Amino acid sequence: MTDVPGSTDDYRDPTADGSEDPRGVVPIRRALISVSDKLGLVDFAEGLQRGGVTLYSTGGTRRHLEQSGLEVLDVADYTGFPEMLDGRVKTLHPKIFGGILARRDREDHLRRIEQFGIVTFDLIVVNLYPFAATVARPGSSREDCVEQIDIGGPSLVRAAAKNHADVAVATSPRQYGEILEQFRTAGGTDIDLRRTLCAEAFDHTATYDRSIADYLIGESGGGGGSFPPSVHLSMRRKTQLRYGENPHQRAALYAEADDRSASLVSARQISGKELSYNNLLDLDAALNIVRHHPAPAVSVIKHNNPCGAASGGTLAEACGKAMDGDPLSAFGSVLGMNRTVDGPTADRLCEPGLFIEAIVAPDFSAEAVGLLTTKPKWRDNVRLMQVGRLSDTPEPLDRRFISGGMLIQDADRMTSSPLQWKTVTETPVDDDLWDDLAFGWDMVRHVKSNAIVLARDTALVGVGAGQMSRVDSVEIAIDKAGDRADGAVLASDAFFPFPDSIAAAAEAGVAAIIQPGGSRRDEEVIEACDRHGIPMVMTGRRHFRH
Repeated sequence: MTDVPGSTDDYRDPTADGSEDPRGVVPIRRALISVSDKLGLVDFAEGLQRGGVTLYSTGGTRRHLEQSGLEVLDVADYTGFPEMLDGRVKTLHPKIFGGILARRDREDHLRRIEQFGIVTFDLIVVNLYPFAATVARPGSSREDCVEQIDIGGPSLVRAAAKNHADVAVATSPRQYGEILEQFRTAGGTDIDLRRTLCAEAFDHTATYDRSIADYLIGESGGGGGSFPPSVHLSMRRKTQLRYGENPHQRAALYAEADDRSASLVSARQISGKELSYNNLLDLDAALNIVRHHPAPAVSVIKHNNPCGAASGGTLAEACGKAMDGDPLSAFGSVLGMNRTVDGPTADRLCEPGLFIEAIVAPDFSAEAVGLLTTKPKWRDNVRLMQVGRLSDTPEPLDRRFISGGMLIQDADRMTSSPLQWKTVTETPVDDDLWDDLAFGWDMVRHVKSNAIVLARDTALVGVGAGQMSRVDSVEIAIDKAGDRADGAVLASDAFFPFPDSIAAAAEAGVAAIIQPGGSRRDEEVIEACDRHGIPMVMTGRRHFRH
């Protein structure tokens, strides 16, 4: 392969005299390629080379392309300067940046680069060292992370993006298709595409630099403990939704740039209609309830609160118990599961009288998918969301937007255990109630305050949520439970300020109560429990969820 340094005859301002395509199509004759992520690269490069494009490349990228049978010019041969310092210096050379930054509508620019034997580049294909992935990889040392700070890559991207009037820049494999399509049909890229690629390029480098800064600030403590002095969110729009909470509201879903957790944002939709804004909120709540539960568990969500949840020896058992928690509210609900949905579980959901909007789970067996998408009347509508293996690592921070800013706090993790709890009543807790107390205490933190839950046989049987008075929440939970309140345990997300709820619980047959404690009237509440023969456990930790 040969290339003629300083050949500029083909380059003119495409819109200068109106004689060429008014969209500003710039031919692609030379492309510089240097990438870390090689997904789809060979097909892209082959398409360019078939169209007569001369390819320049460096190091590993050049070898990757040559091994696939492509002819590639080595950047080091072109510049006359070898790669050095273990590849830290490869493209930082005037013969590279002059060919990118030269303006094709400036005769003085073109004469100057011709004087020094510099060729022009029409397409720059660069993505950056995997810094964020290295930081996220267990066992990565500080030296490993620092070595992944790219220098030449961001410089190439920024130079090409600055000169987007004449140069196209690709920073992601997802852009290859559109570039190749324009090249095949028009021989180059139009101005609209180059402007789009320019904006995405600067977004790419900004996100990259932000991840480096966040790592270094976090490593040094940032002067604010676990909270950095500044927070910059980097998110990419994944999809536009049909509408928001209501039809008159527009909505979109954004994905965090480097998030690799099992989540609704990264989930694969196996079947069903498009997800709505409200579906996503409810499915996220459903998944968060069961995510870290040690046993097979199922949650049933309606309007962002659990109306049912249970654990069991099998997922099918947990599913049956969860759906029975509040059958009326469960109609049209979304479900979260922490195990692969199998045939028996799917068969339970296909029983007459049920309607399920969506299910999120690590995976679905072929039998389960077959049942859920063919057997019930709602088979064509149910959304099945596969999120993959659930991580054992809890989210470290909880973020919420308010007008003018954002609140950040430590995530509410369940760090206390029954060994740290204290039975404060004279009446002891029966041994067979501890599992239910632990289950109820785990569940109450997922309910909007003032939260009261009744649990029996490791399943929710009554929930009182979002009331202005804790007494109202107790009455709602008891009413929802009905006869099942007899023998159930009651969990409260915060202390009881008055003993009146104890009397209501006793009348319903509640067998034990678990709460944080800490009220000035704790003694009155404890006395009320002893008077009614109800054991009470205090955990010393509250779980408000506003």
